[in-house]
Amino acid sequence: MKNFTSSKDISEKSDEAKTIALNEGFESLELHANLQSNLKKLGFIKMTPIQKLSLPKIMAGNDVIAKAKTGSGKTAAFGLGLLNKLDVKKFRIQSLTLCPTRELADQVAKEIRTLGRKIHNIKVTTLCGGSAFGPQKGSLEHGAHIVVGTPGRIEEHLRKKTLLLEHLDTLVLDEADRMLDMGFGESIAEIIRYLPKKRQNLLFSATYPLNIEELASKVMIRPHLVEADDQHNENTIRQLLCQIHDKSKRTDGLVGLFQKFNPDSALVFCNTKKLTEDVALALRNLGFSSIALHGDMEQKDRNKILVKFANKSLSVLVATDVAARGLDIESLDLVVNYHLSRDPEVHTHRIGRTGRAGNTGLACSLFHESEEYKIEILEKTLSKSIKRTFIDSVEKDFKPAQPDMTTLQIEGGKKQKIRPGDILGALTREDGIEAREVGKINISETSTFVAIKRHSLKKALEVLNNGKIKGKFFRARII
Repeated sequence: MKNFTSSKDISEKSDEAKTIALNEGFESLELHANLQSNLKKLGFIKMTPIQKLSLPKIMAGNDVIAKAKTGSGKTAAFGLGLLNKLDVKKFRIQSLTLCPTRELADQVAKEIRTLGRKIHNIKVTTLCGGSAFGPQKGSLEHGAHIVVGTPGRIEEHLRKKTLLLEHLDTLVLDEADRMLDMGFGESIAEIIRYLPKKRQNLLFSATYPLNIEELASKVMIRPHLVEADDQHNENTIRQLLCQIHDKSKRTDGLVGLFQKFNPDSALVFCNTKKLTEDVALALRNLGFSSIALHGDMEQKDRNKILVKFANKSLSVLVATDVAARGLDIESLDLVVNYHLSRDPEVHTHRIGRTGRAGNTGLACSLFHESEEYKIEILEKTLSKSIKRTFIDSVEKDFKPAQPDMTTLQIEGGKKQKIRPGDILGALTREDGIEAREVGKINISETSTFVAIKRHSLKKALEVLNNGKIKGKFFRARII
């Protein structure tokens, strides 16, 4: 079993950590000039706690175990480490990042591309299940520098020898606790068999249970353990326990929360896939813009739902824990636990979806008096009591507000070399709509999704379907 550094070395309150805290800006790091310049343009000035603690060790070439909650800036921490050591002239795979879900892998790959956009000719490839194997094989034949993917699909590529990692120098395990919870332990062990023994290993996890310690002992060499303060506290996330009087009217309690707090966007967590469908349908029948998200859905449908929720053309997303993994919405107003989770750690992950990126958020948990024992376990784990309230009765004439935005899908994407500026230009030409009517633009390999103000939808469709983008016609439709 490989040794860890001493508790004196890894203590967050050590003299070294205090010294790092004095230098909170990225300019205190010896990052390449193009990364520093890009960070300034992106508005990245002050490092988050996990970045301050982990980046110097990552850049020094150490194996690192970083414990930090969701939304703490961990992707930028390991992403900058990977990019800073990347030799772009050597067109071969130099790093591999494993993620528990496709959604998180896509998010990680996107952020790495953004961080490295001033590095010319860098190629980041995503390999996940739910997509056709053939196109991924073809992409790998053209080479890559960085690969991000899910364990199952990465293992398949390695087994079929379509992915070669003999030149790999860095392995990242992102959200390692969740990967083990989802049963990827054996796949990770198999993947490691294909990797060079001499490499840097980075493990990021929100929790540090025994199975993570066991994994680290098999994978890492004298890792440095760093732990950031919990970013989700009373100052960023307000928690409420909301009691309902009747078990059979839990959805009424949910509607009561929406009436009371009137969120623009809300994420509702349910414990089962069937319940997500039932709750989403009940909300739609009441006039809410609501849809379910769970693991049994086709990946392309899940992707569309996530795009709509992120660009504010969907108000309520009702999801299971696994399906919502990797969901990163900067300004999510409300998170609701339809039922309390059976696992206090899962509860922490759930509420961490709000109060991100410096914003404040609200997390409400519905409960009946018969579930008092769950609250006792939760409060004991959190070492604090949570404020309780009763849900007011539902107003009979309440009419939910509809999203301000709607989403158009354009049948052209990265393969057609379409860029956000091309879409904006096509929409705002002389006979088009105002730029302020256009929201987020998401470009995938073969499709582009653009959010449009609802009152400008008809005009936007007309402009796109009757005009050209980059000299070509592309069909657009509402999703």
